[in-house]
Order: sequence, then C-alpha cells, then structure tokens
Amino acid sequence: MNLSVTVLELSGILDGIRGNELRRQMAGILAKGCDIVLLDMKEVNFIDSSGLGALVSAAQMVQNANGKLFVCSISDQVGMLFKLTKMDKILQIFADQEEFKRQVLAIK
Repeated sequence: MNLSVTVLELSGILDGIRGNELRRQMAGILAKGCDIVLLDMKEVNFIDSSGLGALVSAAQMVQNANGKLFVCSISDQVGMLFKLTKMDKILQIFADQEEFKRQVLAIK
C-alpha cells in the first residue's frame, strides 16, 4: 500500500492569519488525495488561540478526509500549551521527522 505523505513546515507565530493560511493549504492538500499530513513545527515560536483553533479544524479536515494528521518538532513552549489545552491528546506528536518516519512510515 502506497501512502501519500505531505509535510508542511510551519514557522513564526501561528495566529489567525497564519491559521487561515493553514486551513487553505490543508484543503488543497486533501483535495489532491493525501493520506497523511505531518506538520513540522520546529520554526513555530508561538501559537495563540486562533492558531489553536486552526490546528483543531485542520485535524478535523484531515479526519473527515479519512487521513491522519501528525505533528513533530514542537518547542517546549508549544508543548506546554498543548498540554494545558489538551491538544496533546488530540494530536499525535513526534520528536522530529526522523521519529515520525520510523514509527509511522516504518522507514528504518
């Protein structure tokens, strides 16, 4: 089985404007028939409530398309925010792209 994987590298502040961009990108990716989306957040240094909302709606969009959404490379600050808001229960988070490849794609 050949899975289609798209990696989106986010950066800066994930706020309302960036969140809307993320939703648009996600809609485009899913329209092409993607199975797995990995959000690499190593360059994201802050997420506000609009950004969190965008992540939730991105996760729902992927789920509605029968895909899977994963996140990797989050900063300590973003990790704390995810714990406080229980996003760590909604999103599957990996240390980095390598760990994601090993665990999800089973690439050694």
